[in-house]
Amino acid sequence: VAGGLREAVARDRALDDDKPAYLLTFIHDRRGVEAWVESPTRFNKPSLLLVAHDGEWVRRTVPSGAWAFDFCSRHEVPAYQAGVVPYPQRKRDWDARHR
Repeated sequence: VAGGLREAVARDRALDDDKPAYLLTFIHDRRGVEAWVESPTRFNKPSLLLVAHDGEWVRRTVPSGAWAFDFCSRHEVPAYQAGVVPYPQRKRDWDARHR
């Protein structure tokens, strides 16, 4: 996996920091990860929300929604458009448990 992870990070140089490695680590270290691609707003850049099977989640800004969908496709993570597909209950439950 380590070699594959390095190759995947090398392909994701569209981001100029450690975000691809962080996102990939989240995906590889957890089960049942799904993604929600969040469109840019007047105040926020586009972002990618990853949610694991237990509701643990992480959100990072990304270059574009297209980049996020491509990233998820290449790493076999189901991806949904936020605002069209609601966030899962397990994320809300996680948030409630970790306040």
